[in-house]
Amino acid sequence: MTRTVYVNGEYLPEGDAKVSIFDRGFLFADAVYEVTSVLDGKLIDFEGHAVRLDRSLKELDMASPCSKEELLEIHRKLVELNGIEEGLVYLQVSRGSDGDRDFVFPSADTPPSLVLFTQNKPGLADSPAAAKGAKIISIEDIRWGRRDIKTVQLLYPSMGKMMAKKAGCDDAWLIEDGYVTEGTSNNAYYVKNGKIVTRPLSNDILHGITRAAVLRLAAEAQMEIEERLFTIEEAKEADEAFTTSASAFVMPVVEIDGVTLGDGTPGPIAKRLREIYLEESRKKAV
Repeated sequence: MTRTVYVNGEYLPEGDAKVSIFDRGFLFADAVYEVTSVLDGKLIDFEGHAVRLDRSLKELDMASPCSKEELLEIHRKLVELNGIEEGLVYLQVSRGSDGDRDFVFPSADTPPSLVLFTQNKPGLADSPAAAKGAKIISIEDIRWGRRDIKTVQLLYPSMGKMMAKKAGCDDAWLIEDGYVTEGTSNNAYYVKNGKIVTRPLSNDILHGITRAAVLRLAAEAQMEIEERLFTIEEAKEADEAFTTSASAFVMPVVEIDGVTLGDGTPGPIAKRLREIYLEESRKKAV
């Protein structure tokens, strides 16, 4: 079935969707994005994604294309039109186009481009990958310094995923100045003696919406949490590890750079957090 997508005020068959070749998202990666999961036909953590989108736009001095209420309506309509029960809604805002290519930003009255599409992902919640756990490698982090802004500058994370695939693994964790920053598309954690360790928020990592929810739920479950810098060597000596993201929720990690964690299966804390997150998110979904 051909998807219905949203482009600058219009709901269109995906084959009819078009943006200008001069759009700055295409030419300069001058764009931000969000991905919201859908479970049971409802949106997970929409409010958090909308707030972070607004922050990303403000950090780049980019105009907002519509209100939060209008954005929610677009999301809901696309989910309905495409019959999504489990899947994702991808949203992208670019600075738009004034009809030519120039490093200088276009005039302030240039309308931004707003594009959304859905991805149907049956079995998203009951992922076989989560039951098995992920194997990761570590690679150098050479991205730009403002990783807290969710831009579409994703070439190096994409290359990192391909490095992991070539190594027979599932993903990569990025290392800067000897410390783990995050995964290619997720926040990183390890667990030692029952304590969850993860890097604190800064410009160095994405302020994950799922991260915030999972840490809140962990605190409510009286789990011990420590936010600090940590090395990949510390993670290799952990009892278990995991990542969080909007599209994979809580993903257990069972191997780091060839070193097996625990007994090589998803650990109890990661499994419990995934269970709690899915349960609570479904209750609050819109």
